[in-house]
Amino acid sequence: MDNQKKASIFAGFAVIFWSTAASAFKIALEYLDFIQLLFIATLSSLLIYAIILFIQGKFTLLKSQSFQELRYSALLGLLNPFLYYLVLLKAYSLLPAQIAQPLNFTWPIVLVLLSIPLLKQQIPARSILAIFISFAGVFFISSQGKPFALEFANPFGVILAVGSSLVWALFWIFNVRDKRDEVVKLFYNFLFASVLITIVILSFSSVKNIPWQGWLAGIYVGIFEMGITFIFWLKALRLSSSTSKIGNLIYLTPFFSLLIIHLIVGENIYYTTVLGLVLIVAGILYEKSGK
Repeated sequence: MDNQKKASIFAGFAVIFWSTAASAFKIALEYLDFIQLLFIATLSSLLIYAIILFIQGKFTLLKSQSFQELRYSALLGLLNPFLYYLVLLKAYSLLPAQIAQPLNFTWPIVLVLLSIPLLKQQIPARSILAIFISFAGVFFISSQGKPFALEFANPFGVILAVGSSLVWALFWIFNVRDKRDEVVKLFYNFLFASVLITIVILSFSSVKNIPWQGWLAGIYVGIFEMGITFIFWLKALRLSSSTSKIGNLIYLTPFFSLLIIHLIVGENIYYTTVLGLVLIVAGILYEKSGK
């Protein structure tokens, strides 16, 4: 089997696993509050990355980190997984999965906006139009099936869902500047985030009386949303002869996710959700096509 086929297989698994994330969030939140879910998922992911480092023989790299690199990992861990998932999971606790999931998918457009102050880039007219198209999609999704009634989904939940894309875009900008081994970076991100979420759960929630269903759902999220799926995706990008051949597959994720939300969670999918998601993805692809 050639490398491109292997890349497609790894990317396919990543898309499938990420497509289940929204449904897994909603199921987990039936048994856990969003802080408990993040606590269990973060610790599960940390364990997964430790196992991967052991298998790859990279444990020695953990000892070679400088103070500046560890401090940078602490910043990245604060952004993701701690703040990103804290905001995102709270949004899922307030909104239907079909609303929260595509709103979170606006991060590539938010990234374009952040590139102005952070990367000192100028935005061409094409990008401005792309932003308008994508945020028209946000309007339709937020309308929850009633675009002309001006009755929107939980406003605070919408702000959180879109806000999570802001946190992810910030993380992406800082992460690409860090040239260390990706698995080592992820391990330290989750290590520092584990400390933060432990403080939060002891202060505002509890680890007592969590049902087994909650533990199982949280571990699933940790493994297949935050953990091993990133490794599959990175592996696919490394094996592929062109990142665009693999990268564009990620845009299938939100559509598969809606199907799984309907089948597993039982939500009736609004036509405005599909229309809004199409507009968001169209805006992203239109902006990318100009580069």
